Amino acid sequence: MSQRRRVARAAFSATAATACLALATPAWASSTIGLKSAHHGKKAGYFTQQCDDERFANLPDDHDGWHFVLPGKNSGSFETLTLTFSDGTNDVTVNIPDGSDAYPDFFYSTGGKDPRQIHAYLFTPAGWKLVDGSATISGTGDDFNVSHTCKGTVPKPTPTPTPSVSESPEPSESPSASESPEPSESPSASESPSTSESPTPSDSASPTTSPSGGTGGGGDLPLTGVAVTGMALTGVALIGGGVALMTLRRRRDRITFTG
Repeated sequence: MSQRRRVARAAFSATAATACLALATPAWASSTIGLKSAHHGKKAGYFTQQCDDERFANLPDDHDGWHFVLPGKNSGSFETLTLTFSDGTNDVTVNIPDGSDAYPDFFYSTGGKDPRQIHAYLFTPAGWKLVDGSATISGTGDDFNVSHTCKGTVPKPTPTPTPSVSESPEPSESPSASESPEPSESPSASESPSTSESPTPSDSASPTTSPSGGTGGGGDLPLTGVAVTGMALTGVALIGGGVALMTLRRRRDRITFTG
């Protein structure tokens, strides 16, 4: 009887151990899941904004805050995350956890009797786009997703280097030299024909006609000229008359003497 009891106890212990191993196996096994497909290629501004999350308290203004969550009761906990972002030029791979890079990250666990590490936080430069991601978990699940974000402000100093290069052409662009044609274009010299065209000299002939009108003070000169001419003609007439009288007298004298 004692041997049967021992055999029964051994069989029961083996069965119990097998059952325990079967139940514990999912907790020990790790699996890899991907990021929810609807969250691929999205920036922080696409998701629900929850900047009042106390775990975003140390988020710099020029960074985006990301909160990833692992749904499902059988999914276990986050072990690692591998995320790919685009900075607008290149793809950047960020691992959680990783204390050696420039992107702060940390896990956050649930409370209770059976805490699970299902929250992951990450800070990236503002404006980065989430391209893809994967996670290693302690249980099984379909995917993980972005719960909410806090959009940062893209720093303005980044475009300042470009103006410094574009400002250098200013001396070469100095349009002051090219615009200098203004003096050459000075139509004042070319348009000066207005003085040559000015018929004012030709119109000045009108004043010549004005003296003929005799309305101005110059009208006295024509009157003086007429008086001198009349006197000259009168003098010539008198001289001619005198000569004629002398000629007639001589003829009379000759006739008288002859007779």
